[in-house]
Amino acid sequence: MAAPEEAAPGKGPKSPQNKKARKVDESELLTVPDGWKEPPFTREDNPRGLLEESSFATLFPKYREAYLKECWPLVQKTLSEHHINADLDLIEGSMTVNTTKKTFDPYIIIRARDLIKLLARSVPFEQAIRILEDDIACDIIKIGSLVRNRDRFVKRRQRLIGPNGSTLKVRKVVLDTMKNIHPIYNIKTLMIKRELLKDPELRKQNWDRFLPKFKHKNLNKRKEPKKKTVKKEYTPFPPPQPESQIDKELASGEYFLKESQKKRKRVEEIKAKQAEAISRRQEERNKAFIPPKEKSTVNPKKASAETKIDVEAIKEKVKKAKKKKLGALPVEEVKLKIAADEKKKK
Repeated sequence: MAAPEEAAPGKGPKSPQNKKARKVDESELLTVPDGWKEPPFTREDNPRGLLEESSFATLFPKYREAYLKECWPLVQKTLSEHHINADLDLIEGSMTVNTTKKTFDPYIIIRARDLIKLLARSVPFEQAIRILEDDIACDIIKIGSLVRNRDRFVKRRQRLIGPNGSTLKVRKVVLDTMKNIHPIYNIKTLMIKRELLKDPELRKQNWDRFLPKFKHKNLNKRKEPKKKTVKKEYTPFPPPQPESQIDKELASGEYFLKESQKKRKRVEEIKAKQAEAISRRQEERNKAFIPPKEKSTVNPKKASAETKIDVEAIKEKVKKAKKKKLGALPVEEVKLKIAADEKKKK
């Protein structure tokens, strides 16, 4: 028997050279070159086609029937290019897609299934047909059962719907919005990640230090009930038995009255209630004819104080007016002017 060959030093599977080579290969696999696209799947990749036939069907609501009738020829034409058959059943309200012998792409039937699902959920044909492209994917999120309160559900759904019916197309954003986390927080995080992707040095680093951290603040206080029920003190004895109608009649003495007397008493009670109701109704009618009380704008105390006349002040004003002539200077000023004129002449 031949002796086993000894492994050369430094060339074994666990040698440091191989470890370095593996590290280099892994680092290269982590980064995707800019502008790289996966080559399209052609017939040369699968020349023999598929072995079995696959089919998918989905139902659509009644209001989509008219639109699907119009666009169905375009759907059949587009799917026939990928060798997929499409059937529209208006009686059952369903759409069906299935592969043929010429179908070579095994994943195209999944894309065709997503296409009819989108058409059934009111997505326009021009947008739904893009799902057949390799770099386009779709995700149907059922949000109907995430929030119990209908009004709260409508408000949170409105945050997702943008202008012209455009919606936010990220699953995490949608689910967080239904949990009462505003979409602006997730949108801001996505914008920061997009900017970080442009920097080749930061691609391999951890981005937690750049991403914002929002704290959840529950500012809504717990609603207190309008009617607070006060618990009664515990007693080992059962509650007293309620009085029956016979017990009430015995206590009031009606039990011993004759039938005619009972009827007379009932009639009197009814008449008394009617009289009270009539008087109450009459009072309400008379309220409309009673004029409202006008509030006095002037305070009587202030008015009496203002109306007091100072007689002495008026007398002094009259005396001064008598001494002065209308339009003439006072006597003292005239004397001073005459003396000033004589000085000038001298």
